[in-house]
Amino acid sequence: MTAISFKSVGELTVDTQLKTPPESLPIGISTPMMLGTGNDGIFKMHRNIGSQIADNLRNLILTDHGERLGLHDFGANLGPILFSYTSPDWETNAMMRIKAAAGKFMPFVQLESFQLEIDNNDKESASATLVITVIYSVPTAAITDKAIKVFLRTGG
Repeated sequence: MTAISFKSVGELTVDTQLKTPPESLPIGISTPMMLGTGNDGIFKMHRNIGSQIADNLRNLILTDHGERLGLHDFGANLGPILFSYTSPDWETNAMMRIKAAAGKFMPFVQLESFQLEIDNNDKESASATLVITVIYSVPTAAITDKAIKVFLRTGG
């Protein structure tokens, strides 16, 4: 058996820079559900924790009790109080419901502020649109001062 010296082999050059950054893995399904593109699969997916938390918080605020199968008390349950949006304590009641739901189902979210706008421009249907803006932070994910807007349609 002959011995071959490593000196005569040469050196292997390795490209240490990646040509394309690695694609992040999907975290959850984006709502409202849409068809996926690229590597999403059948549905559009969230690939960022901040967008997934915002989507989950929006769904929590918009869900009424009894709408989520298996979790009858999931949601902020704002539907039953929509028709009384002109009462003086409506904002306080809505804030308490959102705070209670977030505390139970998303305790990592710190709610910062709440803002309500009432849009009465739809004269034909005699209804109003309530625009709720919630400012929140998630310290464990280094997310600060993010805002989501939720649109609720009332009856008149």
